[in-house]
Amino acid sequence: MFHRGTSYLSVDRRDDDAQPPPQSSSSLLRGIGCLILFSCTLFLITPAPNTHHHGGGDTVPQHLSTNRGVADPRERTRKLPVRLQNLIAQSQLVGDQLQDVKDGKKTVEEAKQGVGSSAHIGAGVMSRNHKSAPMTLSEILTFLNSFMKKLNSSNVKNKHATFHGIWSAYHDLVAKQLFPWDQEYLRRMPHRRDDGSIFLSVVSFRDELCTETLKDAFNKAKSPDKLVIGLVQQNCEDEKCRRDNSVVGPDPDCYHLFCSSTVGKKYCNDGQVRLLRMKETESLGPYMARYFASKLWMGESWYMQIDSHMSFLQDWDALSIQMLKNAPSKNPVISHYPPPINTNLQEIVNNPAPRLCGPIFATSDIEGQIIRLEGSYNYDRNKIDTPRFAPFVAAGYLMTSSNMLRDVPFDPFLPYLFLGEEILLSSRLWTSGYDIFSPTISLVGHRYERNQQQPKFWEAIHRAFTNGVHNPLQLLVLNRVKQQLGYPESSKDMVKPLSLFTAVEKYTMGQTRSLNDYLKIVGLNVDMKRVTYTAWCETGQPPPGFEKYNHLYSS
Repeated sequence: MFHRGTSYLSVDRRDDDAQPPPQSSSSLLRGIGCLILFSCTLFLITPAPNTHHHGGGDTVPQHLSTNRGVADPRERTRKLPVRLQNLIAQSQLVGDQLQDVKDGKKTVEEAKQGVGSSAHIGAGVMSRNHKSAPMTLSEILTFLNSFMKKLNSSNVKNKHATFHGIWSAYHDLVAKQLFPWDQEYLRRMPHRRDDGSIFLSVVSFRDELCTETLKDAFNKAKSPDKLVIGLVQQNCEDEKCRRDNSVVGPDPDCYHLFCSSTVGKKYCNDGQVRLLRMKETESLGPYMARYFASKLWMGESWYMQIDSHMSFLQDWDALSIQMLKNAPSKNPVISHYPPPINTNLQEIVNNPAPRLCGPIFATSDIEGQIIRLEGSYNYDRNKIDTPRFAPFVAAGYLMTSSNMLRDVPFDPFLPYLFLGEEILLSSRLWTSGYDIFSPTISLVGHRYERNQQQPKFWEAIHRAFTNGVHNPLQLLVLNRVKQQLGYPESSKDMVKPLSLFTAVEKYTMGQTRSLNDYLKIVGLNVDMKRVTYTAWCETGQPPPGFEKYNHLYSS
């Protein structure tokens, strides 16, 4: 049973399906460990061989050769014990130290350092010796598809696991596979191009409106040749799929339907739609879908994030960029809850857009008192060209410089979430030096109501594992979000297992501004679960500390 008290949240019960690897104390294993330690020490003190080729034997392939006299990394890893070579090849440098990572005794980086020396060749270290160019789209998709296969195998193996076991299996797979790759990806991210291009992140879960969303985005763009879509498509592709209590055929293939249409064929042929397919049973929730979509970015100037059931105003792309340039900030973000999808956006083009102001602390038992955002409201009478400050971003619609993907990268340790992503992203953006604004006019519409037969991702979680497992699983993972926001009941000394906080320092608040200042400005007290009315958002004025911009909003 899941217990949640006022001062201690205990989720440390171990399950048969989530047992840690047994600890061996045999002399044979100690001997092997000593041999590995001796081999690595010998490797570290051995000078690197000269890389100049003097004839004879095989030549080093061009893409692996290095300059400045650095040895071919493959030659260096051949000096390591076979076991370490295999770990490097599989990007599993955490190895037998995974339990220490889960228990919070070591970071993943420390585990990757290897056998007692910071100079050990981990996957990242080896890559730094011979790879600095950005990953190609082919490299990225190859890895992500391989990870999905491993995730699917893990889900099948843990079909009947409790939520403790599901988290443990996911954590271990990510710590060994996805997290090391993600750190390598971030190190090799492409430079942002200044060519006006837009990367549109679209995540779709069994959504029949996805194709129309893509069509409308391109049709209404002023410069469709500068638009690139990163699509994460999560579908049931079986002959017998479930929708509510009905058995139906496979879901519409958004990518295929768009690319075979008159509108989409050209853009797909030109490589302007990048696709990652996921099975319904591999779905990890909207936050992780956005994580995967962000990896399809290849240097475009602007980053825009939407859901797959949206409509667009004519010239939305040019208008969005102009809004960002008009905002009084070095790092602006435009976001709000858009009007409903059936709104005629052209008819309200002269009306000021609604703004997202009001937070609440959730009261439902299944929401863990997380901060939720209420709907956008029309606070302004007159439209102005300067975007007004806002306290929060909406996950289903935001636009900013693509530098965000480098400065505030998505966290691969946040699966199965439907709650908490908006307040976490808002606070991480603000503490990283980004200022949030409401759009001056409504550029997109959003479908909010889905009929009872429309699939929901938590139903897929129940089908992948067991019925009812999603809510306690989400509450467990939500502690990672709440710990970063300063909830006292979710601090590291109050919550178990400590694996919930693996590598959290890599994906947490920025260093430009403090979290306490942000919470004070937006009127949130996470200790008392209290909201203070601040008035600046509702009245359209800059927040405290930004009074120098008051003159922009005096009319």
